[in-house]
Amino acid sequence: MPHTAIFDIGKTNKKLFVFDEDYHIVFEKNERLPETADEDGDSCEDVHLLADWVRSSLGEVLQLPDFQVKAVNFSAYGASFVYLDEQGKILTPLYNYLKPYPENLQKKFYETYGGEGKLASETASPVLGSLNSGMQLYRLKQEQPAIFQQIKYALHLPQFLGWLVSGQCFSDLTSIGCHTNLWHFEKNDYHEWVRLEGIFEKLAPIQTSDIRNPKSKIGTGLHDSSAALIPYLACFSKPFVLLSTGTWNIALNPFNDTPLTHKELAQDCLCYLSWQGKPVKASRLFAGHEHDQAAKRLGLGDLKKHGEEDEAYLVFMKQLVERQVVAIKLILTGDVRKIFVDGGFSKNTIFMSLLAEAFPGMGIFAAEVAQASALGAAMAVHEYWNPNPLPKNLIETVRK
Repeated sequence: MPHTAIFDIGKTNKKLFVFDEDYHIVFEKNERLPETADEDGDSCEDVHLLADWVRSSLGEVLQLPDFQVKAVNFSAYGASFVYLDEQGKILTPLYNYLKPYPENLQKKFYETYGGEGKLASETASPVLGSLNSGMQLYRLKQEQPAIFQQIKYALHLPQFLGWLVSGQCFSDLTSIGCHTNLWHFEKNDYHEWVRLEGIFEKLAPIQTSDIRNPKSKIGTGLHDSSAALIPYLACFSKPFVLLSTGTWNIALNPFNDTPLTHKELAQDCLCYLSWQGKPVKASRLFAGHEHDQAAKRLGLGDLKKHGEEDEAYLVFMKQLVERQVVAIKLILTGDVRKIFVDGGFSKNTIFMSLLAEAFPGMGIFAAEVAQASALGAAMAVHEYWNPNPLPKNLIETVRK
């Protein structure tokens, strides 16, 4: 039976999965790697440790006699660049996207290129400092010009992982299109500032998100939020919203490609690019983080185990869901009749019942899909390893 190996690299957990042709996970490896610090003392991913783990883990799987690995692909968090020189040497730490951004530099950038409102609108990127990964490149050019000159290619993390295995450098639309400040959504091309600052030459050629080299069967890699959408788009053809919950609750509407308004941007809306290069309107809420803080504040431990007798918790949840409803309505279109909720909040009965009350004419579903990002990365390379048609029953849903 053919198999595919998929790396799913999160900020905390580094995972390797092997899927069989029925998309069952038949092997799983999970690791937490210690962080390191950059030159300013800010914590960051240890990119050398990560590279060693990816290479050794793949080598281990390829040696296992039970699996016939036909293709490899990658899903990883976005907003993070790895800089390679001509010889493939890594030039800097893998800077953390939460690293504070210098106010004077940010001011200079936006003043030069038309202001925050104009640029945010054109690039579908709220002003987020280092979380706009293009700003990391701009900062490197301004603060460390000698290192900037040495860069042959700046690769987003998923594409760096692909390079580790294939030796080929490519850029990918799902990474370019996630609040990077790099992409002009209306023109469907890099924003003009990217060329004016000499950054375009540092970016690898854009490759589609399926396979960069059919002979080697090594995928291009995907931004994890875009990868997580793929199983839903494969299984459901009628318009829906996916509410992916965790530290951030991200509501994604792949059927809404209208340009972002200034009002939407001000309320933390943004656009992603799907693996097929289509805009996906999204809104964010820091809900999981706030939920954890409330748990500590209310002394409730694991909030999922608590019921309606916790009055303070109920008050908190009603306020949280009210804000979640506002965030969803920002991206909702009239043709959407279903909202799928995956991740931690899908198991929270109070959250789900309050959400269902808020959208009485809508189907609210708790969606069960094991490892959605990894599954999406496997499906993106389906034709190169799997002789069967894509299965339509990969997602279990329970109506609330």
